[in-house]
Amino acid sequence: MVITLTGENGLALQNELQQLTAGFVVEHGELAIERLDGEEAEFARLSEALTSLPFLASKKLVLLRHPGANKQFAEQVEELLGNVPETTDVIIIEPKLDKRGSYYKYLQKHTEFTEFKELDLNGLAQWLVGKAKEQGGSISPADARYLVERVGLNQQLVGNELAKLLLFDPKVTRQTIDLLTEATPQSTIFQLLEAAFAGNLKRAMQLYDEQRALKVEPQQIISMLAWQLHILALVKTAGERTGAQIASEAKVSPYVVQKSQAIARTLSLAEVRRLVHDLLVIDARLKREPIDADEALKNYLLALATR
Repeated sequence: MVITLTGENGLALQNELQQLTAGFVVEHGELAIERLDGEEAEFARLSEALTSLPFLASKKLVLLRHPGANKQFAEQVEELLGNVPETTDVIIIEPKLDKRGSYYKYLQKHTEFTEFKELDLNGLAQWLVGKAKEQGGSISPADARYLVERVGLNQQLVGNELAKLLLFDPKVTRQTIDLLTEATPQSTIFQLLEAAFAGNLKRAMQLYDEQRALKVEPQQIISMLAWQLHILALVKTAGERTGAQIASEAKVSPYVVQKSQAIARTLSLAEVRRLVHDLLVIDARLKREPIDADEALKNYLLALATR
C-alpha cells in the first residue's frame, strides 16, 4: 500500500498522518517504522528503504517526507514504487506538488492520494465551534467567524488561538478575542480597503494608524494593497467564471475572492487600473524622492473614499 498526503492544510494532513502511524504502531510496533527526508537522504538510501524487507517484524512502514525534492526519485518514482514488496507500506508526504508535473500525475493516479485543502471562512468557523465543544468550551458561530477574520485562514494558527482563548475563559466571546489576539496585517489591510471603498474615511484612517502602531511599514502596506488590488483585477477580468473557479485558477483562498467580489461590483475595470497606477506612482516616488510615506498613503485612501 502506498499513500500520498498533500495539500496546504498542514493541520489536517498531520492529523491524518498521526492516525495512520498510530494504527500501524499498535499492530507492528514503533521499530517497524522507517522515516526519511527526501531533501537530505541520498537516492540510494531512499531506494534501499523501499525495496528492503522488514527486520524483526512482519511488516514495515516507510515514511518519506518531500521525496520529490530528490530529482532522481521524482524521475524514477514509477519504477521505485512498482518494486515495493507486499511487506512494506509507504506514506509519501508532499505538502506542495506541481500539478503540471509527471510526478504529481503518477502519485495521483497510482497511489491512495489525499489532498488536504485549506478550509474557507465558513468551514473554519464551523470547525472552531466543534473544536471548542470538544475541549469543554463554547464559541458562537458569529464569534468564530470573527476570530477567523481577525487572525486569518490558517487552520493550525486559528486552532492555537482558540486553545489560548479557552484557557482564559471556556466561553469565548468577541471581547476576549479582541483582548487576547492580534489582527493579522493582511486581514486588516482588506478591512482598510473595505472601509475606504465604502466611503468610511474615518474607519479607514483608524485602521491605517493601527497598522502603523503594529510597526507595519508603509512599503509593507503598499505591498499588501497591491496584492488586494491584484485580486480585484482578477475578479473584474474573470468573465463568467465563478468565485470557486477564480480561486482555483489563481491559487488563492475562495474566501478572499468572495470578499473581493463584493468590492469589485462597485468598480469599473478602468477604476481598478487607475487605482493600480496611482499606487505604483506612490511606490516609485518613495524610492526616488524624500516624500512623507504616511501622508502619501493617507491621501491615496482619501481618494478611494471620496471617489
